[in-house]
Amino acid sequence: MLNLDDVNAVLTEMAPVCVGGFIQKIQQPAPDTIILFLRRPGRSLSLLLSAHSRHGRVHILSQKIPCAPTPPSFCQYLRAHLLGAKIHRLTQTPRDRIVWFELKKGERVFFLVVALIGRSANIFVLDAQTTVLRALKPSRQPVGQPFTLVPCPWGAEMPQESLPPVHDTDGIHFPVSERIEASHSLSEQNAWIEDQRHQQIVHLRKHVNKLQRRIMKLTRDFEKVCAFREYGRYGELLKNHVSSIGKGQKHIKVVDYFEETLPELTLPLDPEKDGPGNLKDYFTKHGKFTGAQKNLVPRLEETKKELAKLQKELEELESGKMADSSRQVVERAPPQPDRQPPLYDPEPSGAKRQPAVPYRQFYSQDGKIILVGKTAKDNDTVTFKVSKPDDLWLHARGTPGSHVVIKLEKKQQVPPETLKDAVTLALFYSNLRKSGKGEVIYTLRKNVRKPKGAKPGSVTVTQEKSSWAFVDQARLNRLKESG
Repeated sequence: MLNLDDVNAVLTEMAPVCVGGFIQKIQQPAPDTIILFLRRPGRSLSLLLSAHSRHGRVHILSQKIPCAPTPPSFCQYLRAHLLGAKIHRLTQTPRDRIVWFELKKGERVFFLVVALIGRSANIFVLDAQTTVLRALKPSRQPVGQPFTLVPCPWGAEMPQESLPPVHDTDGIHFPVSERIEASHSLSEQNAWIEDQRHQQIVHLRKHVNKLQRRIMKLTRDFEKVCAFREYGRYGELLKNHVSSIGKGQKHIKVVDYFEETLPELTLPLDPEKDGPGNLKDYFTKHGKFTGAQKNLVPRLEETKKELAKLQKELEELESGKMADSSRQVVERAPPQPDRQPPLYDPEPSGAKRQPAVPYRQFYSQDGKIILVGKTAKDNDTVTFKVSKPDDLWLHARGTPGSHVVIKLEKKQQVPPETLKDAVTLALFYSNLRKSGKGEVIYTLRKNVRKPKGAKPGSVTVTQEKSSWAFVDQARLNRLKESG
């Protein structure tokens, strides 16, 4: 993490060449890292913004960093709102490691705030009134509320650029950025490798414990049926005495013709059953033993082999070595970003194939998440499994269509523009799409019920309000770009 002097030095180095630059591309190569690709007349620059808890930093980037093919949701949001924006100015909160970028895109003003504050490090997107629109990581600064971490360093007067832009940047070098990049990049890479090793240890320990429990259960099951090992022989001996066995008899003495000495055996009987019933019991129990030998024993041996393999791999990891699978990942590419998990995960993590997400996801003008069900069955999933009681639920009145949900905090009021965005989506994803107009009802999700035996997507609604609206094509295009 940069100290105050480093932050001041790197901003002094960056500001003259960044001010006046246009954001042409945005990438997220790691969960905590954003790269802004700036274009200035005659030169392109890459600006790295990292909110890593130990290696958080801001500097001009000299090396290319590979990125995942599918950008995480925060990166998608930045692309939807900040691509093409111009860096108007940047500065540092006095005596604090918080960097402010003022961005202008047409008539709109955004602030990109990089808070380099240890474990709470984060990157925020604010509007002109410093209302939080989005955050890279979960934060105590809620979306839709004023940013209260520190005040805006420019205040209400909003002066012009703090440092004039440099037009001829071809001969400029960035020694401070190069020093920061050299010192932190390797440490961050090593930290990531160590984190991967730790995650693999945790995963293997869970799997080892699971296999050990499985072996114990299989062993107990096999020990139970081992008592029936000789029951096939006993059944054959009992065949000659079936007619003489009656109910209430607890045992019978038979001659063991399978032994040369012809010993006499006493076989236990079920007094509730007659001769044929007892004979059937003996062969049934012997069948359990032979079935266990055929199916249970191979499973037990295979599980023991798998356990031995994982225990060996775990020992290597705990001694500081990387497993072959993790080592190959590290050799092929640097850390890849974590995909944002869907709000709905209908299958356990061990499933080989995850089903498609049952909704379309959009971001309102205020940064709120809006979910739109894809099918009638998906509508039930979105409404009753994904959404929470205090989310806002919408649907086009009197016609088939998608269930629409605005994700809200408890007792949070929905912003007016967000409501208009959701109404537009409810109209567009219904049978009113062709007419482009209609009435949309909305209520809290807790007021939506599923009647018993109702068809997929059919619900009853209470305490609803309604809004008559037209499909605004410009608004709809913006929403589609945010998805």
